[in-house]
Amino acid sequence: MTIIAFIGLGNMGGGMAANLVKAGHDVRAFDLSDDALAVAAAAGCTRAASAAEAVRGADAVVTMLPAGSHVAAVYKHDVFPAANPDTLLLDCSTIDVGTARSVAGAAGTAGFPMVDAPVSGGIAAAAAGTLTFMVGGSPGAFARAEPILSAMGKAVIHAGDAGAGQAAKICNNMLLGATMAATCETLALAQKLGLDPQTFYDIASVSSGQSWSLTSYCPLPGVGPDSPADRGYAGGFAAALMLKDLKLAAEAARSADAATPMGGLAKELYQILVSAGEGARDFSAIIEMLNGRPAGRKHD
Repeated sequence: MTIIAFIGLGNMGGGMAANLVKAGHDVRAFDLSDDALAVAAAAGCTRAASAAEAVRGADAVVTMLPAGSHVAAVYKHDVFPAANPDTLLLDCSTIDVGTARSVAGAAGTAGFPMVDAPVSGGIAAAAAGTLTFMVGGSPGAFARAEPILSAMGKAVIHAGDAGAGQAAKICNNMLLGATMAATCETLALAQKLGLDPQTFYDIASVSSGQSWSLTSYCPLPGVGPDSPADRGYAGGFAAALMLKDLKLAAEAARSADAATPMGGLAKELYQILVSAGEGARDFSAIIEMLNGRPAGRKHD
């Protein structure tokens, strides 16, 4: 039985930790939220009083934290000092590439194999164990991490050296954000031109305009497979998180001197949506703003 410390039990981390328990691992969990800890304990995790306590004696450490600053601080102050030699470290947070590489470098200096393994799939996939992991790190570290990640996901892909997982994640989500914005404005235009939404969906879903945002996650209620649009844009992938990822992509583009005009426009649109108080709603709710319904209104 592998002893795994799991630090960060939010909407994503809670489901991920529960799936590690289901796979037969001994999971020692920590989060600053007592409510999150209670949910993790109900799923079979052992509560730890601190991050360092969770890490002591663990074979592997999984972190799922909000931002690069949190990741850097937890590893510097809690993980590195408390972990046994050669403990495997897996950071599943979505953070900037620079911090991911810096923390991985510090881990290597301290003698710890480490991977950055951000996820794609959202809250439902985290609970169902069907996430996709994009992994950066050495081949040896990846080989050790793969069985643990496979317990939480349907696909585990080695993207390259340290930081490559984060690079793949932000590029993927920039594509997703830009595609969803384009899908939403197209559906809004189709409606204003008098096209029936279902009819247009039936056409576009088998034509050259087809995309995941349209056929798997249609932003119109009652059209296509079940999606957050059918639940008032509740759940799913929060617009605030999409904005975070688009900002990370913009930062990475500046550092790489890459032109990303579509990603930049998507970031501006999501900034408007989030600034209007819509950040907790699913990112596909941007269709309401593009369709002329004022963002920030009260929802039924």
